[in-house]
Amino acid sequence: MQRFLLKYFERILVLLLVASLLVINRLIDQKLAFLSFYYLPVILAGFFGGRRFAVGSAVFIAALTLFFQAIEGFGMEAGLTPDSMLTLVPWAGFLILTGYVVGGLAEQRAARLADLKNAYLATLEMLTFHIESTERHQEGHSTRVAQLAGEMGAELKLPESELENLRIAALLHEVGIADHRLLRLLSRSVTDETVAVARALRGAAEIIAEYSHYYEIVGDDWDIEALPMATPVKVLAVADAFETLQMATPVRPAFTRWSALEEVEKGAGRTFAREAVRALRVVAGRPEVAAPAKALKVV
Repeated sequence: MQRFLLKYFERILVLLLVASLLVINRLIDQKLAFLSFYYLPVILAGFFGGRRFAVGSAVFIAALTLFFQAIEGFGMEAGLTPDSMLTLVPWAGFLILTGYVVGGLAEQRAARLADLKNAYLATLEMLTFHIESTERHQEGHSTRVAQLAGEMGAELKLPESELENLRIAALLHEVGIADHRLLRLLSRSVTDETVAVARALRGAAEIIAEYSHYYEIVGDDWDIEALPMATPVKVLAVADAFETLQMATPVRPAFTRWSALEEVEKGAGRTFAREAVRALRVVAGRPEVAAPAKALKVV
């Protein structure tokens, strides 16, 4: 429900604004007493939609109010009389100013959080790179898995929050599985769950924790589609297997790209989720996947 409200927030807010104006205009005699109510939706519009949406909402409310005043009166004599304009114009101006200020503050807060999150990601990426550099065949593995898993998640149309969790989990999956102290660190790294950094790190820790038991759960005896396993975990398993097969080890040579894809496809429905394998098949055919992975960044 929360995801639905956030996804369609702008449309829902506009409908509520129109509906509330109609209700006030039709059913309430003391209409002017309810004008202050509209500061609340404008503040919400600024907080969740940014400055542009907040100012647009305020202008929309003011225009509708002036329209009702012009044709039938909004608690005053109908028409844009000097008295009505003296009442409504200052109110509309303060309403628009509220949207501008609140929206601007919300955008600044979002930018600071994005910078903080990018700093976390850059630090984690550097940590992973140095850990993997001690083993030649592992160098760059987690970064490539993160890039591939992100593109597969986008192909499956995962929500942006789940995509970000998936990328971070893929970046840290080797370290987290080997040393569970990292999972505990990520789980308590930020105490405020309302902060985007905290949500992403905790979400990534949950994916890594579930993935650490992945191969203990799946197998020929179970239909993987029936297992209560999150989609990001299934995507991470496929991306990790595909990239691992393309790395040479002391006991086997590296698979070619297409041989690795065929090998992963053999496990579809048993070891790997069919939808994740399908996403890999689509993404693997794109030439840009073979390019060096870009650093993770919040946009």
